[in-house]
Amino acid sequence: MKLFIDTKATVFLAGGGPAPVVDYETKRPKVDQASGEPLYSVQVIAMQDGESDIITVKVPGLPPTLPQGTPVRVIDLVANPWSNNGKSGVAFRAVRIEPAQGKAS
Repeated sequence: MKLFIDTKATVFLAGGGPAPVVDYETKRPKVDQASGEPLYSVQVIAMQDGESDIITVKVPGLPPTLPQGTPVRVIDLVANPWSNNGKSGVAFRAVRIEPAQGKAS
């Protein structure tokens, strides 16, 4: 089940540069099934209500490399809970990640 996340009250900061997502078995780069673009993972710091967490978000297409700590917007963030062989977690996906000042005035 996909869980769509309302990010209006969350502040995101760039935590690191993009890295290609690689298939665990074949070691080949993964691609987004819908667009055919390569997938990249980006660490972001999510801050809300006095708490923060570092999450890794997968996005299709190469996002901009931003200096660590740069405010960013995470567009259409989705959480995908998973469970496999007794392990579980949450995978995050977004349509894109962009600088927070990306809006024209």
